[in-house]
Amino acid sequence: MPVKIRLARRGRKFSKIYSIVVADSRAPRDGRFIEVLGQYDPNTNPATIVLDFDKSLEWLQKGAQPTDTCRAILSYKGIMYKKHLLEGVKKGAFDEAEADRRFQNWLKEKENKIQDKVEKLMSGKEADKKVRIEAETKVREARQLEIEKQRAELLKEESAAKAGATEAEEAVAEEPKAEKAVAEEPQIQEAKAEVPKQEVADEEPEAETKEEITPEEEPKKEEPKAEEAVAEEPKAEDSKQEEAGDESVTEKKEDKA
Repeated sequence: MPVKIRLARRGRKFSKIYSIVVADSRAPRDGRFIEVLGQYDPNTNPATIVLDFDKSLEWLQKGAQPTDTCRAILSYKGIMYKKHLLEGVKKGAFDEAEADRRFQNWLKEKENKIQDKVEKLMSGKEADKKVRIEAETKVREARQLEIEKQRAELLKEESAAKAGATEAEEAVAEEPKAEKAVAEEPQIQEAKAEVPKQEVADEEPEAETKEEITPEEEPKKEEPKAEEAVAEEPKAEDSKQEEAGDESVTEKKEDKA
């Protein structure tokens, strides 16, 4: 029965997590398995790998064949290199102490590489963060400038509108004054024309005052008029008598005839 070291999918739909298992090659991917060796999470950077080193090495020595992804994972953790060193010890190329020394040196180099990568990623994140912050500050400053420009334009428009409103109010206030001035012009002309008339009128009473008669003299002048009327009354009676005499004369002549 061929045995393989492969991945079995776990996790949610958009958050894939894999279990590293030893299973029969004929079993489905997410089906039955023999043993769980660890867990692989590709969502982080660098990827998170939790692996049982001794069990994985034991299964490799037994002849379990890893898939390509599992081989890369085992190589990343140093299991494939440890197997290679143990095979060299069996062949007599070097002893176990040399194998352990080489493996420890490899682990240190690997850890340093991983640490450098993490530091680069962190520095890259910080650099990206700084760049994003600078870009955001530039955008914010540009927006602030635009807002200030808009505010200045609005203030100018408001000041212009206020100035126009004040001018309109002044014009409206000046219109009645102009109308009053236009209406007062003929009155002024009439007043100017009436000035000599008033002067003449003022002069005439002075002349009349000289010729006026005192109230005491007025009845004296009226009394002769009354006497004349009394004197005229006998004249009227005489005219009536004359008319009566003429009528009598005419009657006598008619009788004679």
